[in-house]
Amino acid sequence: MILLQLSSGQGPIECCKAIGLALKAIEKDCRAENIKFDVVDKVSANEKDCFKSAVLKLDSKFEEKAKQLALSWQGAMLWVCQSSFRPKHKRKNWFFSGQMFEIDESKLDSGVTFQTCRASGAGGQHVNTTDSAVRATHSETGISVRVESERSQHANKRLAKALLFQKLEMMKQEQMTSQEKARWQQHWELERGNPVKIFKGEKFALMTRKSC
Repeated sequence: MILLQLSSGQGPIECCKAIGLALKAIEKDCRAENIKFDVVDKVSANEKDCFKSAVLKLDSKFEEKAKQLALSWQGAMLWVCQSSFRPKHKRKNWFFSGQMFEIDESKLDSGVTFQTCRASGAGGQHVNTTDSAVRATHSETGISVRVESERSQHANKRLAKALLFQKLEMMKQEQMTSQEKARWQQHWELERGNPVKIFKGEKFALMTRKSC
């Protein structure tokens, strides 16, 4: 299973807007490549269509195709645009990042408990009468996720395990020592100096290296 996390880091609202625009661009890429695209987790910011982070699941009959698309969005990325939230602001460079997770599903069951529950929201009679939603909890850390994006309990369980794995990996990064964090910050600054993708303007147009 391929997961792709987009994050605005500690960036301002403009970076969160870049995440929203990136989601639309990735969905367009997925349609062109016949890759199934699902947003399985997201943290909204205070403005419409702005997100502090989002986790996407990419599925394809040929998993390598989904992996290559996710890898093309991995690293630091730059959106060059005048802020629509602060029109007089001099800054025009807004950074966000992507990270791919390739999940080995055979390693996901250890130390994880599952609870089924009634799905909520739209979906008609099926959602209202079936315990298809799944909550997965990692026994050691207490971290839990709830997934109801798929119709079947089995599919939600599979996705919940993967999403829980992703959150555990992020927790490991947050628990880095100060020396490791300093090293990571230096690496991030270097990446910002050489973004893997550059977008420009309100239409979020992808710039080629030549046009940059």
